[in-house]
Amino acid sequence: MFSIGDMVIYSAHGICKIDDICEKTVLGVTRPYYVLHPMNDNHHLTLSVPVHSDKVALHEMVHKEDAEDILESFRNPGVDWNEKPNVRHNLYSNIVSNGDRIEIARLINTLMRKKIEAEQNEKKLYEQDRKILDTTQTILFKEIAIALNTTVERIHEHVTKLLKDSKQVVN
Repeated sequence: MFSIGDMVIYSAHGICKIDDICEKTVLGVTRPYYVLHPMNDNHHLTLSVPVHSDKVALHEMVHKEDAEDILESFRNPGVDWNEKPNVRHNLYSNIVSNGDRIEIARLINTLMRKKIEAEQNEKKLYEQDRKILDTTQTILFKEIAIALNTTVERIHEHVTKLLKDSKQVVN
């Protein structure tokens, strides 16, 4: 169980801070809820999430050692590329839903490489892929930056350098 003041990852909203834990009654059932707000929203949005829920996944923020391992994973190949956009979108959405940071990093790895490749050919990344890349990259890089006490920009530069240095082609 998380505590008031903890920072967590809430899939759709990214990094959130738990402001309170309180009892709420919804549809006649009283149970404990986390009250949290996304860190990139300046306290405008307040979310209530059941403490015990099978449908809502809150994840603990990564620790420094894990953040370093995640960064190092960009030296390795990413996830497999599927040429069918709908199949690819489903596969990639499942990776994001799972919440495994190494797998999410592998996904970002592949999408960043595909974006670089597309730009070199004066093309753009497919829109669904771009949205997944933008969302997951924003959340993961911010989480890593917090864990390593640095900036998102530095994380992005470091990852881009690792990708260019490795010169691996996405299959």
